[in-house]
Amino acid sequence: MTTATRGRRWIEHWTPEDDTFWATTGKKVARRNLWFSIFSEHIGFSIWSLWSVMVLFMGPKYGFSAGDKFLLTSTPTLVSAIARLPYTFAVAKFGGRNWTVVSALLLLIPSIAAAIVIEPGTPLWVFLLVAALGGVGGGNFASSMANINAFFPEKAKGMALGLNAGGGNLGVAVIQLIGLLVIATAGNNAPRIVLFVYLPLIVIAALCAYLFMDNIASMRNDGKGMREVVKESHTWVMSFLYIGTFGSFIGYSFAFGLVLQNQFGRTPLQAAAVTFLGPLLGSLSRPVGGWLSDRIGGGRITFWNFVGMAALTVLLIIASNAKSLALFTAAFIVLFVLTGIGNGSTYKMIPAIFRAKAKAAIAAGADETAELLNARKLSGALIGLAGAIGALGGLFINLAFRQSFMNTGSGVPAFVGFLVFYGICFVVTWAVYLRRSEVGDNQLALAGSRV
Repeated sequence: MTTATRGRRWIEHWTPEDDTFWATTGKKVARRNLWFSIFSEHIGFSIWSLWSVMVLFMGPKYGFSAGDKFLLTSTPTLVSAIARLPYTFAVAKFGGRNWTVVSALLLLIPSIAAAIVIEPGTPLWVFLLVAALGGVGGGNFASSMANINAFFPEKAKGMALGLNAGGGNLGVAVIQLIGLLVIATAGNNAPRIVLFVYLPLIVIAALCAYLFMDNIASMRNDGKGMREVVKESHTWVMSFLYIGTFGSFIGYSFAFGLVLQNQFGRTPLQAAAVTFLGPLLGSLSRPVGGWLSDRIGGGRITFWNFVGMAALTVLLIIASNAKSLALFTAAFIVLFVLTGIGNGSTYKMIPAIFRAKAKAAIAAGADETAELLNARKLSGALIGLAGAIGALGGLFINLAFRQSFMNTGSGVPAFVGFLVFYGICFVVTWAVYLRRSEVGDNQLALAGSRV
């Protein structure tokens, strides 16, 4: 199964769609790589969302306004969106296992830098620079998902990608929970304790990837997929939808605590006591979205999920105007759950789309092996591209909240904008993947239950 021509842990023969290979060899190897990928990605998400926790420690003596703090939480998201494209290519260039080791070690840079600068009196531009370094943690997601996509057969991709992404997303909730524990026990003057927890975990994640993960040799040609996938109309549709699902998850994860403080006057401890619940439940629901999509269809789950997200946003507007903290908090947490389900369903749709196209080409006489490899290549490329574009949703959400609070002192205008966006998303999902049509990619429109 392995070869020594390019070093240890390179797999030359990998055919997960072959049921015999999958049952005898593939499943065990794929699952081992999945669990250690989840661990590394989990730490990456924690470092990416570090500043959603650090701002809770930044009281009046830091001298920053609500707008400054929203800008601080926005910066890592922008850098992450940029980093995700080269991170996707890196898997094909260096190997999934090799790049996991490198990307984990890179997390030491923003963590150490944050420990150095987190002091009252440090200029905002220094904090913004260090926060930008944390964007590399979000890049881990793209490389991890592209790598795991190659390990699993189509029938298991929904659950595998959901577990990988959900386990990674949990990093947001875990670091926020650690921040809560630090504030509750040591006060809001000890932010470095959070960083001291993560520095050894980063080293452990890199070491585990080095010892227990593998590279798939056939992925070396996947780097060419980006040039091809940008020509696909589905690339831009799925990237748009992913802004609505993952962009909402990461944007709300970074902003939830600040919104509670500025709209309802919560203290840092009061805000931290509930903010971790949203990312936690959103992360746990992501595999559910993949599982449901494996059985019902990603298109159908995504459509109804966006309908639900729009309905919850209406509740958030009502709760904001009524100044009902209980209703607002409950609605926001349920909204987090739906962002997780939508994350799982949209990522299930990506490989299903190219698998459907490959099956159509095979039925028309094309070579089966070549078409299936091409489907994997294109879906891996789109996972990276959609992840990059989707991350921009987190940036837009935080900037929208920043402008909304600066102009009106309330998040309501931002929520109105989000409501309109979710409405567009469920209309697009229905029109492209569920509506019966006689034109375009008819096999996809008619197969909404499979895509």
